[in-house]
Amino acid sequence: MLSSPPTLIAVVGPVETPLLAAWIGHYRWLGVERFLIAFHFPEHVPDQQRHELHDASRKLGIIPTGTSIGPWHEHTNTQLRDALRHRAGPGWHLLADADEFQQYPSSLSEVIAQAEKSGHRVVGGLMLDRITASGRLTGWGPEVGLDHAYPLGGHLTHRLLHGDPRKIVLARHTVTVAGGNHRAPEQRPDADRICAVHHFKWRSGVLDDLRRRVQHFSSGTWQEQTPAVRDEAGRLLSHVDQHGGVINTSDPRFAFRRVSLDRMPSSWPSEARSIVTAWRSHARTGQVWTQ
Repeated sequence: MLSSPPTLIAVVGPVETPLLAAWIGHYRWLGVERFLIAFHFPEHVPDQQRHELHDASRKLGIIPTGTSIGPWHEHTNTQLRDALRHRAGPGWHLLADADEFQQYPSSLSEVIAQAEKSGHRVVGGLMLDRITASGRLTGWGPEVGLDHAYPLGGHLTHRLLHGDPRKIVLARHTVTVAGGNHRAPEQRPDADRICAVHHFKWRSGVLDDLRRRVQHFSSGTWQEQTPAVRDEAGRLLSHVDQHGGVINTSDPRFAFRRVSLDRMPSSWPSEARSIVTAWRSHARTGQVWTQ
């Protein structure tokens, strides 16, 4: 007997409306039927942008569960996400940020059935950072599409930013998930069945967002739990400053190559397994899957 489709849980910030539309379309294509999203907007976001996102969501058949405006403290996303999970109720929850497009080796129903059969209460994912062919942080249009605008995929998050590239992409409703959806305490995802999380963060406007993040966390305007998020932003800003405003696509550490949402990279199972099983925090906090 196949399980019911998971409920998608997401806290959405001030993304461009075409990205929201593409994101919703992607997860509907995967089989998601129920979306529980909440918007959160920092104070600098114009009223017009907030209204456009609300209108776009409703036109796509999704009524936001809630909207908040204010500082984006490090704990803000987690609190809003957990409130949505409580509202979602029993079953499997799919956790995805609005710039994350998950890619599975089989259908969602089959992935969940396999997890249940093997006794896993979570499914793990690994970020695959998507960038332009030139490394420039540019905009895109729906007529071109994300896959064509950002054709390269690689491992920027952990090999440059020293951020945690692991994700909990699916979790039973009773499972506690850490901030950023990176870990689930006491849970170990199946390292042989890791989802690819195509991460379309590196677009036009992200550098301003990162500078704002560094400024607000440094000044205390936004509260942080550790300096990790601010440090990651600083590393990306320093990298593009050193490379003429672009991401260095030729750096072999990042393993950039052409990828697509239509087909998972053939090397993905072994590649993902080697990364998630070996990953340790650069802060040496021992943040492994089992925590």
